[in-house]
Amino acid sequence: MFPEKLRALRTGKGLSLAGLAKEMNEMEKGKQEKKNTGPQIGSWERGVNTPSYLEIIKLCRFFGVTPNFLIGDMRGKIDLNELFASNARMKFEGRTLTSADRTEIYGLIKAHIRGKYAEVSDLNDDDTDDLALPLD
Repeated sequence: MFPEKLRALRTGKGLSLAGLAKEMNEMEKGKQEKKNTGPQIGSWERGVNTPSYLEIIKLCRFFGVTPNFLIGDMRGKIDLNELFASNARMKFEGRTLTSADRTEIYGLIKAHIRGKYAEVSDLNDDDTDDLALPLD
């Protein structure tokens, strides 16, 4: 999973192993003691070695991806419950969502899904006098 993603990101930018190492070293100019090398990155792509957490963060910054994307599930599934429950800063069209925005959007999504996938037995509940009609 990680090796394939790293290789795809690197080749997508048209970089050789040595080229990526050079770019990463330039990014961290004056901050790191140990320089990245082409063979080192090649060993990550082959799954022979695993980069450290700090190297993962550098790769993510360089490629503009999240650690979850780089080392996480390849199918890209995101549980919206977990996303909205997290303290992650969310943006939409360049605007940061406030806590109130997040709560309202979560409520809209939840209502949409519940309405779309409501069971017939849910609509025949004897405890309520209300009837929800689909608006499709």
